[in-house]
Parts: sequence; structure tokens; C-alpha cells
Amino acid sequence: MKLSCIKPSQRLGKPRLLIIGCGDVGMRLLPLLKQQFRIFALTSQPERHAELRAAGAVPITANLDQPHSLARLAGLANYVVHLAPPPATGDSDQRTRNLIAILPDKSRLVYISTTGVYGNCGAQPFDECRPVAANNPRAKRRVAAECLLRAWAVRSLSSLSILRVPGIYAADRLPLERLRKGTPALLAAEDVYTNHIHADDLAMLIKLALFRAAPNRVYHAVDDSDLKMAAYFDLVADHFQLPRPPRLTRTELAQQISPMLLSFMSESRRMLNRRIKQELGARLTYPSVSQGVQAALSKNPT
Repeated sequence: MKLSCIKPSQRLGKPRLLIIGCGDVGMRLLPLLKQQFRIFALTSQPERHAELRAAGAVPITANLDQPHSLARLAGLANYVVHLAPPPATGDSDQRTRNLIAILPDKSRLVYISTTGVYGNCGAQPFDECRPVAANNPRAKRRVAAECLLRAWAVRSLSSLSILRVPGIYAADRLPLERLRKGTPALLAAEDVYTNHIHADDLAMLIKLALFRAAPNRVYHAVDDSDLKMAAYFDLVADHFQLPRPPRLTRTELAQQISPMLLSFMSESRRMLNRRIKQELGARLTYPSVSQGVQAALSKNPT
């Protein structure tokens, strides 16, 4: 949609919200916010326009990798939800740098980052005060994006909220295919702790952050579960009556799975979520993975 087509009368009334990267979580967010905001959704795929309109957003075709396509968005919205991932390569996040260039001063932005910025934290639970220590290139690009946004927020007198997000799951985002293939998991003695959040709860947390988050604050967008990774696979397998994955040592596992998959099984994190409850007033629909998977079973029984 061309911004020149937006009538002046349409610019009045509700505050404007721009969603960057309106995929699965963004689509879950739209119905939670369309009463409060006039929502614009950036997409690089024109074929998604009908879907976005039907969900209550004004679609805008642009690409974070093409700065010239973003110029017409300058000053469009003072509320922004940044869901887009960094590029697949490099040491920084040029996409976020390109986005910052068109954001107005005194904006409110919620950035969806990753728990991977902490690296391997062992078995000790921790809160948002822990320093970042990213180990892999993906997480390092997320740290770079967070730094860019922090500097922008100070410079532009804007309010930034960072939600650090773990593995997102939902009825259609479960490791069922992995279980059917019999992909092995680690032995309990070598396994890592992992964190989770249901996609619907993440959308709810984004909404709460827009309205309630303290300026320039980090939040752990995680549920109450305290599971090792293989225990999560077992839980899903048991609910869907699938075989539990075989257990291997890390050395044995490295010979059977890709380096990228192995990297996800090499970092242990046990994250505390008191801040989302105390500061955002969050009441999770699925406070545990067990509850979320049980609800998914009714939607996706096979």
C-alpha cells in the first residue's frame, strides 16, 4: 500500500502502530491490539496483503534489507513492534540499523530478542541482571541489535522494551516431526536446561510491554517451566503417543545431527520470570509447557 493513499482523516483518531516482521506471532498479536491502534504491518511479500488486511492491519510492502524502500515509512508510527530477525550472516544487524533511520523521536518500541544472548549459563537460575555472553553468530547479531536500539532510544528520547524469548511453541509449533524421525537427544547427565513460551502468551506479553513496560527495560518472556531439553521432548512424545527419543552422549550425538542443531543443545539456561509478573502484570494462559502441550493435543491430535 502506498502511504500517499492514506487520507488525512485516517491519520487522526487511534495512535498508529507499526509491526515489523508480522509472521506467526505478529498475526496472533493483531487481534489483541486492533481496537487500540491503527496497525500497519510491514511485509516484503505483496501476496500477504489480503491476509494482513483480513486480520485488521494496513499492509505496507517494504524490505529491511533495502533502505530505500523504508524511506516512505519515516515518522509513520510512534509505536513499533520489532519482530524481524537479524540477517543470516555478519557480525551486526543492518536490518535494525536501517529501521532506526526512519523511526520518529519519542517513540515506544518493543524488540523481540532471544535468550541466546546469555550463552551457556549452566544450571543456576538467573534473572534479567545477568550480563550477556553470546557464543554463536546468531546470538551475537541479536546482541548487536539490542545495542543499536539502546543507543537509538537514548538519542531519540524513546522508550525501548526488550523481550528475550526462548523456544516458542504452539499447536503447530511442536517437535512432532523430529520425534517421528527418531532424532536422538542427550543423556540426562549431559543435557541442558531449556526455556519455553507459548506463542499466544508471547503475543500477550508484547501487548503488555507496549502499555506497561518500564523505559529501556529487559524482560524474560518465559513461562514457569523448569525442564531439560530431552524432558521436553519426552513430554511431547507422551502426549502424542510417539516414541521417546533415544539418548546419546554428546560425542555420539555430534556424529548424527547438524552442527546448528547441536549448538541449540549446547547451551543451558534456567531463566526466572518474576519481572513479567511483577512489572507487566502478566498472567500466562499456559504457565507450564505441560499445560500448553495438553491444549495443543486437542487442536492437533495426530
